[in-house]
Amino acid sequence: MYKNNNPMDVFECIAARRSIRKFLDVPVEWDKIGIILDAGRNAPTSGNIQDWNFIVVQDEANRKTIAEACLRQHWMSQAPVYIVVCADLKKSERFYGVRGNRLYSIQNSAAAVQNMLLAAHAIGLGACWVGAFDENVISRVLNIPDHARPQAVIPIGYAAESPEPQSKYPITTVTFLEAYGNRIKDIDAVMHDYSMVIEKNLKKARAGAEKGIRKLPKQGKGFAEKIREKLRKK
Repeated sequence: MYKNNNPMDVFECIAARRSIRKFLDVPVEWDKIGIILDAGRNAPTSGNIQDWNFIVVQDEANRKTIAEACLRQHWMSQAPVYIVVCADLKKSERFYGVRGNRLYSIQNSAAAVQNMLLAAHAIGLGACWVGAFDENVISRVLNIPDHARPQAVIPIGYAAESPEPQSKYPITTVTFLEAYGNRIKDIDAVMHDYSMVIEKNLKKARAGAEKGIRKLPKQGKGFAEKIREKLRKK
């Protein structure tokens, strides 16, 4: 298990991770590759069948061939290491039939890929999830058997860029409650962010109090000032 004197918070890691497509000409230490592989190994799988395998590719000629097979994404060859994630379709289908072959194998591999991307970022490396490639070429270059299928290529290295954050949809756009299309009207209340709910209620109370104060007769101005003073202290 990886131990760091200054571990990155998991939520910080998720939010700060970026897809890196420019790498320094610096080799990646094997212990760090091992940490990333271990993160993938600990990903969840359907029924814990662990129907994936990871191929570490460092050979320069193979990396260039794979980059060419990934729709000529030649930036990939800058990365000193690739990890190719393969799904063992025979194992998936043996346990779960057609659904295991066509769906669970993909889901399980995707979970492993995400774990490895986060692990790479947490230990100071850059990585990218590449899913566009000619499967036949990659299978031939890496001697992948017919019962296994390459799911993703992950170029890994020390980042030579720091991409800006990408815009994300707000929770209210992508989340429904109880049924598809049923949008959440008061997301703060549903998510139990009571501090924001209280603040909203305080704003309403202040607005209502000010409205009432403006309607007071002149003889009530002294009382009004006392109310204002209490509101300012809240």
